[in-house]
Amino acid sequence: MSQVELEARNLIAQDRLAEAEALLRQALASGSGAASLWRMLGAAIRGQGRVAEARPIQELLVDAMPGDLSMRFDLAETLLVLGEFERGWREYHYRYQMPHTTRIERKVQKPRWDGRPIPGKTLLIHDEQGYGDTFQFMRMVPWAKARSGARVVLEINHEMHSLAARMGGFDAITLRGQLPPTFDEHCEMMSLPMAMGLKLEDLPGSPMPYLTADPERLALWRDRLKDLPRPLVCLVWAGRPTHLNDARRSMSLPMLAPLASSGATFLSIQKGPTEGLATEPPEGMTLVNLSPEIRDFEDTAAILTVADLLISVDSSPVHLAGALGRPVWVMLPFIPDWRWLMHREDTPWYPAHRLFRQASPGDWDGVVRKMVQALAERSPPGKTGQRRGSVKPPR
Repeated sequence: MSQVELEARNLIAQDRLAEAEALLRQALASGSGAASLWRMLGAAIRGQGRVAEARPIQELLVDAMPGDLSMRFDLAETLLVLGEFERGWREYHYRYQMPHTTRIERKVQKPRWDGRPIPGKTLLIHDEQGYGDTFQFMRMVPWAKARSGARVVLEINHEMHSLAARMGGFDAITLRGQLPPTFDEHCEMMSLPMAMGLKLEDLPGSPMPYLTADPERLALWRDRLKDLPRPLVCLVWAGRPTHLNDARRSMSLPMLAPLASSGATFLSIQKGPTEGLATEPPEGMTLVNLSPEIRDFEDTAAILTVADLLISVDSSPVHLAGALGRPVWVMLPFIPDWRWLMHREDTPWYPAHRLFRQASPGDWDGVVRKMVQALAERSPPGKTGQRRGSVKPPR
């Protein structure tokens, strides 16, 4: 590793991206240099929010080294966040052929469906990645059935089975880990956009909502929450810690303290290592800690249906709420995940979503300030309750 490469890597690791860019541009001023330097230059430029400027560098690298699949994946994420879906989905196809993802690739000894009609045959559609991904792309299962004319078997993880079963748009459902019925072709749920040529203008594409809460759970949670002053605002401040970008997408509960001025009743539906923070809410905030009461996604779906709003970082409840057609405010890092595109306050995926983006890397304070103002506009004076502190859910 050259001294320039070592210095650039250290600068990028410290988020000193402008310095890394200047160093790399000087090293590459002649127009030639190691691919690793060009790749870091693209990363430094992209990390400063100039995603479109990074694209030609990534395309140049892919053209020069088409067999480097990690570079193709970098390009896929750039194309998709720019809304360039046609090529973006093709490049995204390489997501399971890199060293760190090979272990979770589904090995299927049948052809992958390419979007053509296959009447009389059976098509297996299987989920593949995180819960949020599955909630987001479940909408395409009925589309695939209509396009293929096939008998569609949906393979889903155990945690989403009941929600998926109510959605419909397929002929049979099986659980991941079980031996599926005999099938002729298959398709990963997140390969459906490539197979069907999904374009930005096709979204949201399906009737909204496409998921519904379980009636019995809904009745239970309506009863439990009926005496709490409205508006009821669900909170999620952290995603899955093992996510590669979790350090940038997650925050802490104390950062949300300014929201208390709205007078809303906040409901913690945070799960994972930080859910216990809800027992010590920020000063002045009315916070009901529902996390210990949430058994599964059916409880979460019912709570989201009862509540007036979800405020969350980029995590699976955002997509569940979107599939349920519920209002959501999503707090996004400076460079968001590809599905949120760039420079928009809305998203074509979910019509009831509103996006609050960092104006600079790490600027959660600015995001929260914008939401305080938005809550003030949403909640007229005199319409909210006055209780403060940690509150147990009524029974």
